[in-house]
Amino acid sequence: MEFIPPPHYRSLAKALVSLFGSSVAVAHTDRVSGGDINKAYALTLNTGSRIFMKANAKENAGFFTAEAAGLSAIAATGAIGTPQILCTGTDDGEQVGYSFLLLSYIESGPRRKDYWESFARELAALHQADSSAFVPGGKFGFVQDNYIGARPQANGGCESWTAFFRDRRLVPQFKAADRWFSAADRSRITKLLDHLDTLLVEPERPSLLHGDLWGGNVLCGPEGKALLIDPAVYVGHAEADLAMTELFGAFPAAFYAAYREVRPLQAGYEERRDLYNLYQLLNHLNLFGGSYLGAVQSIVAEYTE
Repeated sequence: MEFIPPPHYRSLAKALVSLFGSSVAVAHTDRVSGGDINKAYALTLNTGSRIFMKANAKENAGFFTAEAAGLSAIAATGAIGTPQILCTGTDDGEQVGYSFLLLSYIESGPRRKDYWESFARELAALHQADSSAFVPGGKFGFVQDNYIGARPQANGGCESWTAFFRDRRLVPQFKAADRWFSAADRSRITKLLDHLDTLLVEPERPSLLHGDLWGGNVLCGPEGKALLIDPAVYVGHAEADLAMTELFGAFPAAFYAAYREVRPLQAGYEERRDLYNLYQLLNHLNLFGGSYLGAVQSIVAEYTE
């Protein structure tokens, strides 16, 4: 499985020339809604075709190189669709510099009748794909650190899933959120981390994960099939992806039934699900504030009382 990062350019004009030829330029720019981290645009070229651009401050170029690496990894498996990654880049601009990511523009279409079943089977195929090329020096992690939302996500390799989830996922989030916790909270958190090996199980095989798999990060493409966007990719336990699909309103039952037909779950997944989502809720606590504190405290109590 070949994993090749996309090209990176020093200006939007240079990117367009390299990708499409010297006569191609942006004819019209439309702001696209959605997302709270980056600005998004539909760029109509003078050829009549459209491409999709995300933009942020120049110093945040890492958001886009990380996203491109994640999309490239998913695409390399051939298991499930993603937008085509065209390039990343930075541009000094006329007044202020910016960083950008160019992707193919997705024209959404109506869902095919077996949309959810097809999506589940393709996600299962992603989770079954060989992930060894994506983790240098371990079974779990990724070739580079990336982001979960706007927060950094560490992906240093580990041989143990439990150690990875504790040291790369929970511990950094708990440390960042420390100001929210009482002494009693901290005692329960320490107990949880010290006994995590009794709560989690090692996967039957490591899986490449989307990493932030809620409904807003899935598009329906022109062929009526699911496409994955905005990943926070790493190699881990497939249960973590499935748990995320249930955090903010579960997908239809047909999705989970089809997934299990292709890739049966290890016994006890339902007892571990909230623990996986503790990471996502901690991240929301650190990003958005105290409205998520109660949910975090509830899950910590669930596994320590």
